[in-house]
Amino acid sequence: MRKTILAAALTLASAAWAQAPVPAPEAPKAAAQAAKPAPKVAKSARRVSAKRQQDARHCLQRASNDAIIRCAEEYL
Repeated sequence: MRKTILAAALTLASAAWAQAPVPAPEAPKAAAQAAKPAPKVAKSARRVSAKRQQDARHCLQRASNDAIIRCAEEYL
């Protein structure tokens, strides 16, 4: 049985080894991107609420996943 599992594992692994290597990116593209300034990261548009620090475990008592999600979204 161990030999069968080993043979199956080697068969599956050979597919990964047979893949062509990923070509290296071209230098001019990398140099052009390095010259550009990094874009500013925009903050998320979530509102800060007092409920964020409260416990939302009571939402887990709801009947369906949709109801749980709707209840828990108030705490985000």
